[in-house]
Amino acid sequence: MIESILLTAARVCTFERQRALTNASAFFFERGRRLFLVTSRHVMFDKQSKHFPDRIEVELHIDPENMAKSTGFSIPLYRNGKSIWRQGKDASGEIDVAVIEIERKALPKTAVYHAFTPKHLAGRFDQVEVGTSLLIVGFPLGFHDTLHHMPVVRQAAIASSFGLRFQGEGYFLTDARTHRGTSGAPVVMRVADKDPEHGDLPWMLLGVHSSRLDVGTRDLKLDEALGLNCAWYADILMTLTEG
Repeated sequence: MIESILLTAARVCTFERQRALTNASAFFFERGRRLFLVTSRHVMFDKQSKHFPDRIEVELHIDPENMAKSTGFSIPLYRNGKSIWRQGKDASGEIDVAVIEIERKALPKTAVYHAFTPKHLAGRFDQVEVGTSLLIVGFPLGFHDTLHHMPVVRQAAIASSFGLRFQGEGYFLTDARTHRGTSGAPVVMRVADKDPEHGDLPWMLLGVHSSRLDVGTRDLKLDEALGLNCAWYADILMTLTEG
């Protein structure tokens, strides 16, 4: 028995032509008949670190009877010189979330995955309290079950008021031990009472993990890292998947 939440996440590798660049995390989001892959915007493009991939490759399960079988599914990031992913902005600036649509016809017919839908988004911010237990589902440092191609989960908790945009930005804070490669992972909360609308995926999608936070004045010898992270609110997906 495989928990449905594990099949929402996919390992992403970025490439510049044939040169492998980085590993990251992503997840599937379905709106109507359209299917999207969601990750951090800096996975697709990051000027600061001079990260300019031209395609990504997603690892997909292809046999429901044998989860050890997988294939790499390549997705170009540009068409006719223009980026084909969508990224978000708000009044405070860029949001570190990006989506790219997946052509269902191009997927292997036997592909095995689960996708979040708009019904998995938080309807009201007062539904979620500070200190609430969460999971972050991803591939830290690329680490995963290499036989069954499964992600791992890290325990987390909401570390700032979910109803207030932290410092006016479009994210909230989580308290969790995270690493590079977790960027783009879904941040989820278990649904206590099973909601028929959630189907066989009884989780609420709260955010998209972006990065660890640190304090510029921290003494690297005397002070431990904060252990706090920013997660962008998942409701941005309703804007990014419109049209």
